[in-house]
Amino acid sequence: MFSKSKINDPAPKADAAKSATRDSKPQAAPAEASKPDFKAAAPKAKPPASVLSSDLHITGNIKTTGDIQVEGTIEGDIRAHLLTVGEGATIKGEIIADDVVINGRIVGRVRGLKVRLTSTARVEGDIIHKTIAIESGAHFEGSVQRQDDPLSAKSAPAAKAEG
Repeated sequence: MFSKSKINDPAPKADAAKSATRDSKPQAAPAEASKPDFKAAAPKAKPPASVLSSDLHITGNIKTTGDIQVEGTIEGDIRAHLLTVGEGATIKGEIIADDVVINGRIVGRVRGLKVRLTSTARVEGDIIHKTIAIESGAHFEGSVQRQDDPLSAKSAPAAKAEG
């Protein structure tokens, strides 16, 4: 089962060195075979955010579990994990994301666990949030409502008005 390592032995004869080399190869193979199993169990690295460039104009909804950085124009709803709206970007539609960082223009409702309006943000619409930060210089027209679960559809103001 276990064998003494021949690394620290005094200079072995040429025949002994050859046999030690042959003996060590089969032992190395099982160790290498187990490495891919370990790598498969390791967590995957988070992919970088998808960037929608400034020359891109999208009409339609976008839905992802990943991160999006918008630099262009979108006419439609967006659902993402992290949404970053660039300074030159315009979004006309509803935004639902865990984290929302707004540097550009939004026309529509924003729903997020963490919502941040930077000094260059321009938002026309309601913000439903768990936590919010609004920097000095941001432009905002609409209402702000805090909710423990702003991402759920059942907590929408329209649903409360109907019930």
